[in-house]
Amino acid sequence: MKHDVTLPKGETVPALGQGTWQIAENSSKRSNEIEALRLGVELGMTLIDTAEMYGEGASEKLIGEALSGDRDKLFLVSKVYPHNASRKGVIQACERSLRCLNTDHLDMYLLHWRGGVPLEETVAGFEELRQTGKIRHWGVSNFDTDDMEELFGISNGKNCATNQILYNVTRRGPEFDLLPWMSKHGLPLMAYSPIEQGRLPASGALQRIAQRHEASVFQIALAWLLQKPNVIAIPKASSPDHVRDNHGALEITLSADDLQEIDAEFPPPKGKQTLEMI
Repeated sequence: MKHDVTLPKGETVPALGQGTWQIAENSSKRSNEIEALRLGVELGMTLIDTAEMYGEGASEKLIGEALSGDRDKLFLVSKVYPHNASRKGVIQACERSLRCLNTDHLDMYLLHWRGGVPLEETVAGFEELRQTGKIRHWGVSNFDTDDMEELFGISNGKNCATNQILYNVTRRGPEFDLLPWMSKHGLPLMAYSPIEQGRLPASGALQRIAQRHEASVFQIALAWLLQKPNVIAIPKASSPDHVRDNHGALEITLSADDLQEIDAEFPPPKGKQTLEMI
C-alpha cells in the first residue's frame, strides 16, 4: 500500500492524513480530540486538514494547541471562505488562520468552494501569500472539471497544487472526467469524507471483503481509496481508537477480486455527474 503522494513541485505528503471537520464543537470531547490528533501524528498521519469555517476558527485553535510542539513534522492545510477570497481578503483570512494555528506559515491553502469573487483575484492573493512565505502551496476545493479548466486558463492558475473534493467508494462520479483531467495535469486529489461520514452500508460487498481481511468496513473503504494513485484521504477521527482503525487501512491490499466485487456494488460512472458536496 502506498504511503505517500507527490505534489506537482515534487514534494511528498502522506497519502493518509487527518481531517478535523466538526472537532472542537463539544468541550467534553476536547481532550480525546487532542489525544487523537497527537497519536495520528505519531503514526505518520502528519497531513492535517482544517478550515476557517470549521467552528469559525475553533478547529484551527484546537490543532494549534494540540500540535504546538510538532510543527516541523506537520503538513498543515487550511481553507478560506469564498466570501473572504478577494485579493486583500484572502491575505487577511490567512493571517487569522495562522494566528489560530499558532504558526507562521501554512503548507497548503485552499479556496473552500467557488463564490462570487473572480478566480483571478483569489489566485493573485494566493501568489502574494506564497511569495511572502505565509503559504508554501495553494489549491482549491469542490472544483469540477469546468472550474479547473477555467482556473488553468488564468494567470498563475497552473500553480494550483491540489483539488479537495467529496470522493469515496459510494460517490464515484469524479472518476468519469475530473479524475482523468487531474491525472493528465499531474494534480493529486484530496478526498474528504472518505468513509462517507460513517454511513457506509453494514452489509454487502464491503462487509464480505472486510471479513476476508479481518478488517472493518471503514478500513476497506479507506484501503480502496489509498490504492488509487495520487489520492490523499483525510478521514476525521475524534478518538485514539478511531485513529488506529484509520491507520490500519494502510496495511490492507485489496485483490483484483475484491475490487471487482466493489465495482459490482458501487459501479463507476458511465457519464458525467455534477460534482457532489457535503
